[in-house]
Amino acid sequence: MLAMVADIPAGRVATYGDVAALLGSRGARAVGQVMARYGSDVPWWRVVRAGGRPPSGHAASARPHYEAEGVQLRPSDDADGYRIDLAASRWRP
Repeated sequence: MLAMVADIPAGRVATYGDVAALLGSRGARAVGQVMARYGSDVPWWRVVRAGGRPPSGHAASARPHYEAEGVQLRPSDDADGYRIDLAASRWRP
């Protein structure tokens, strides 16, 4: 799974559910657990929550990565303050 995350190109994102589906599973939560525990050595910011929300608790540290990579962001009224525009930035292998 971590190798798959490493293959997500700069400027693109996948949801936890997308990664699970590519692995033949519906276990989006399991993907999140693996990312939380072992994901620091891969581009963790490229795996986002459903609806385009950044990884829980990491909105501030993820945003510079999105901006540097040209990921399309849009304002949001939630605590994160932004969401990723999945229509523009979702990775489709």
